[in-house]
Amino acid sequence: MIKIAISTRYVSDITNGSRYRRFYTTFPYREIAEELDWLFIPFLSVQHIDEIAEMCDALIIPGNSADVDPVNYGEELRPETNLYDFEVYSQDKAAIHAFNRLGKPILGICAGIQVINVVFGGSLHQHIEGHRDANHHITLNRDSLLYRIYGNEDIITNSYHHQCVNRVADGFKVTAMSDDGIVEGIEKDNILAVQWHPEISHDYDFFINWLKLSQTD
Repeated sequence: MIKIAISTRYVSDITNGSRYRRFYTTFPYREIAEELDWLFIPFLSVQHIDEIAEMCDALIIPGNSADVDPVNYGEELRPETNLYDFEVYSQDKAAIHAFNRLGKPILGICAGIQVINVVFGGSLHQHIEGHRDANHHITLNRDSLLYRIYGNEDIITNSYHHQCVNRVADGFKVTAMSDDGIVEGIEKDNILAVQWHPEISHDYDFFINWLKLSQTD
């Protein structure tokens, strides 16, 4: 059975005067689990992260409504940057390093590409306009895992983000770009990260090909 670790996200609300945090994964991952017969293992802290990396075949860092605190890439906080009252960057970072030490496949999606870029020393544009639409044209580098996943140089994706990669982390190759010059995909060894949401598009072939090709490289 394929076992995929996935970092949880959270919402915070107040009930009867008390604050509650609810940790979750989004519904499309349930659909992926059922369609592909994958076992997702959600984690919500750094506790036992090395054991999780040992037992799982791969890691997904999914989208997130909260942004990475710019202190992590040496910048001042801009008003458009959305910080929550509880951050999950530390658990993402610990998981990325744990899986990377073992050379296991890592996939970042939307906020996941931003987290991965920052973890390895890159930076972000804290706010951009015009990237919230369902039809977004992307060009893929022919010498890339992404090209082998899609079998095409030109693809149409969705787009639901207001931040993006700025300075690319050392050692990573940019393998996808949007028409307006936004970095949409980066790769390095066992790590692939994309700015769009293949899970929202029910693009099961993307996930099948990502894991198969990552494990054979």
